Amino acid sequence: MAKESMKAREVKRAKMVAKYAAKRAQLIEEGNYEALQLIPKNASKVRLHNRCKITGRPKGYMRQFGLSRIQFREMASQGLIPGVKKASW
Repeated sequence: MAKESMKAREVKRAKMVAKYAAKRAQLIEEGNYEALQLIPKNASKVRLHNRCKITGRPKGYMRQFGLSRIQFREMASQGLIPGVKKASW
């Protein structure tokens, strides 16, 4: 599991991106890059990182489900994800 501080940091970044999205788009459209430099770095969408909703794991993230591969496999085996079942040969 990821540290709670790492999860909180990602949430904080996501809020900041949403807050400054319109302003950033306007400044980029105008070509005012000096004013763009004054906006916080974490307001950039590129700095966001996908994390598992349950464990906060940053690697092995499955975008369609919002889970890491490990949590996905456990939940699929328990039948907690509708429409997903284990393939058998």
